[in-house]
Amino acid sequence: MRTVDPVKHAEKKRHITDTATGLFARKGFERTTVADICKAADISTGSLFHYFPTKRAIFREIFVQDADDNAAMFARARELSPWDGVLLMVDHLCAPALDRSVAGLVLEVVAQASRDAELWELVGRNEQVVRDELAVLLQQAHDQGQITLPVSAVHAATWAQGLVDGLFGRLIDPDFDANEQVSTLRLILSRFVGAPAP
Repeated sequence: MRTVDPVKHAEKKRHITDTATGLFARKGFERTTVADICKAADISTGSLFHYFPTKRAIFREIFVQDADDNAAMFARARELSPWDGVLLMVDHLCAPALDRSVAGLVLEVVAQASRDAELWELVGRNEQVVRDELAVLLQQAHDQGQITLPVSAVHAATWAQGLVDGLFGRLIDPDFDANEQVSTLRLILSRFVGAPAP
């Protein structure tokens, strides 16, 4: 019986989803074909279906991997002082916006989630985990005197997420420089919670 190397298996899945993500962002989910993904990823159709039963399964996997990436970053954030951990997470959450093609993917997420209950639940669960983790860090930063929360930690975390969402929402404007605006976002958040300017 053939054994599967879990590391290589995970790497191959990531390669497929990374390739598909770029295609979904540029062409849209509906216009991207399995053949397109196979060609771009340099794999056969049979090989792709060994990892994913459908194109939609690939799309959902993007958000499974996103949750894993967030969990790994939160583990790093918890090793820092709470406020530094918040800023690390904000930078991590904003990072995809530095690639302008992500604007297309954001639109696809909205379109696909509205007609896919499983994807909607997955995206919502990811958002909830991020909110909860940010709230814990913000509360700890408040308790340690690093910041002064003007609202509950959960509400502050919700607004932090709203700022990040706003960054992604502006990507449709060709004159919007996300790289330049991340520092502004950090400044707004810092002033909101009474932290020193980053």
